Amino acid sequence: MVQFIAGGKGEGKTTKLVGMANAQLKVTDGNLIFIDDKRRSTSDLHYNIRFIEAGKGILSNYREFAGFVLGILAMDSDIKTIYIDGTNKIIAKFDIEELLKLSARLEVLSDKYHVDFITCIDWPKEELPPKLQPLAVNLKG
Repeated sequence: MVQFIAGGKGEGKTTKLVGMANAQLKVTDGNLIFIDDKRRSTSDLHYNIRFIEAGKGILSNYREFAGFVLGILAMDSDIKTIYIDGTNKIIAKFDIEELLKLSARLEVLSDKYHVDFITCIDWPKEELPPKLQPLAVNLKG
């Protein structure tokens, strides 16, 4: 499964993502990964969730990001969910085309490795392509 938490700056995407990760930790039998472009979320994130700082603009495009994720998956076969915050900042070139390609690639990885991906994107939900609208998580609730 691939889901997006879409919204503008300051709308509570990171808070929602951290809350989802912490809540899942209580009921999962596997490992959770939290990827961010910087260490802003670590104080609220439970210490049993593996945090990975990816850095700003360190990956050029969705393909490099997918390779980065594959490396993480290769190290641990017990990963249940990968939470990604700051996707727009981690991937240097990030536009609608990259978002669609990233979504398709994450779907393939999700199916192959039985891992869920939940990622925050700085994009208003209503501006997402129709194909991605059903994958968007509601920020309220």
